[in-house]
Amino acid sequence: MSGSPLPSHGIEFLESIRSERGLAANTAAAYRRDLIQYRATLDDNSALSGAQVVHEHLALLRDRGLKDTSIARKFACIRAYHRFLVAEGYALRDPTAMIDAPARAIPLPRALTIEEVSKLLDAPETHDKLGRRDRAVLELLYATGCRATELVDIDIHDIDFETKTAIVTGKGNRQRLVPFGSYAAEAIDAWLPDRLELRGAAPDLDALFLTARGNRLSRQTVWRIVARHGRTAGISPDRLSPHVLRHSAATHMVEGGADLRTVQEMLGHASLSTTQVYTKVSPEHLREVVVVHHPRGR
Repeated sequence: MSGSPLPSHGIEFLESIRSERGLAANTAAAYRRDLIQYRATLDDNSALSGAQVVHEHLALLRDRGLKDTSIARKFACIRAYHRFLVAEGYALRDPTAMIDAPARAIPLPRALTIEEVSKLLDAPETHDKLGRRDRAVLELLYATGCRATELVDIDIHDIDFETKTAIVTGKGNRQRLVPFGSYAAEAIDAWLPDRLELRGAAPDLDALFLTARGNRLSRQTVWRIVARHGRTAGISPDRLSPHVLRHSAATHMVEGGADLRTVQEMLGHASLSTTQVYTKVSPEHLREVVVVHHPRGR
């Protein structure tokens, strides 16, 4: 099935969404795999109508044991493909128009407690340069809620100590300005002399975080930093990752009274619905907000 060729308009569709949405390489590759799978179903069921083939494909995905989230993502690709065909004049109608998208179960994000985060951030030994770097990495991850891939792309000139803000480049190369507090500022400031020493004549002179050899930190190294100090802090490895720190930052902000629009802007979510998942983490907090602020909350 993976070898099924795509028609020219299928390739055109993939090129279109890659350029318009600024898809990452992994996402674009996933769309290609989804479309190849769907084209194989179309070829095997040529006697069925368009809508029937879509239903057949969804049934096949369920039979293979795919999770609801995976099926929903694949259906989104199929729907976008058919809309493209209609928009470009390759088809007269969209067979997915009258088909409801598969229900997407939204898992609650895992979050550490504030006490656990404090132990994690205090775990690096700051008597050596890599320990000071790790402390700054962890502090900035938690302070900004940025992704590991976003953190390693931060350059020194993206940090403004006067305003305590960082320019973070997210999905689709969209940039956002994210504030950070004094703890992160002090940790970064303590790391900067070590950064200058390690940088030397390294080819990437602008990277904020460097390896012991003076190269830009990789996403995999950030994962190892988080895992290593998580073990020191006594946090189970299956409960911790850079993304868990991101979830924790958002959850703690919502619990502290931050409005969702602010958290959405901080995390770089394109849709508020993505941010709303954090309201499900702490129903007790939401209940308190309603009691205090709703005219008939009591």
